[in-house]
This record gives sequence, C-alpha cells and structure tokens, in this order.
Amino acid sequence: MHIISTILVIVVALEAIGIMLLEMFGSPQKLSVAFGFSEAYTRMAETRISMKNQGLYNGFIGIGLLINRFAFPDNAQYSGSILFVIFVCLAAVYGAITAQNIKILLLQGTPAILALLSLLFLK
Repeated sequence: MHIISTILVIVVALEAIGIMLLEMFGSPQKLSVAFGFSEAYTRMAETRISMKNQGLYNGFIGIGLLINRFAFPDNAQYSGSILFVIFVCLAAVYGAITAQNIKILLLQGTPAILALLSLLFLK
C-alpha cells in the first residue's frame, strides 16, 4: 500500500478506537458534549448499554484495520483495508442521516473517505 494510504488507514483505525473508548468509558458529561445528547439521556442505563455496544463495534473496526495493516500479508492488506474503510464510510453516512447531524459525516466520514480515495487512486 502507498504510504499516504497507510497513514490515512491508521488515522481511521485510531479514530475508531478513540470513539470506542469514548462510547464505552466516557462520562455522561463527555458523551453529551460529544454526541449532542442531553446529560440526562446519557445517564440512562439503556443509553449506556447501547453506547457500550456501539463502542465495541467501533473497536472491532479499528483493531481490524490495524491487524489488517500490520499482521496480514501484503497481498491481503489492500482488499481488507478497502472493506473496513467502506464500513466506516457507510457508518458515517448512515449516522449523519439517522441522527440528522452532519458533524458525524465530517468528523468520522472525512478521514475514511480520504482513505478510501487514497486506496483507490494511489497504488
């Protein structure tokens, strides 16, 4: 993979892991600021459980990208990176639409879209 693609894929992976840490371990105050929810909502047990589950999946994506890049053979890295980065792009678009918050697309989607374009056009 091209060095720019590698850097962008790592950025996407680290962002996914950061989101995981926030969703799984963030305080209600941090969650309300980060996601635009009321603090009362982020204190609800059902919300906390849901956020922790979402966080787990974000972690899977982040760790998957890192394992793909550093543990898989060179001939598997490209297709694995494409797959995981597309997952993040789709999640960002879906999240922005369903939450009616363009910030999701900009913050989560921009690095993933740049990584995808880099993977497609820089070989």
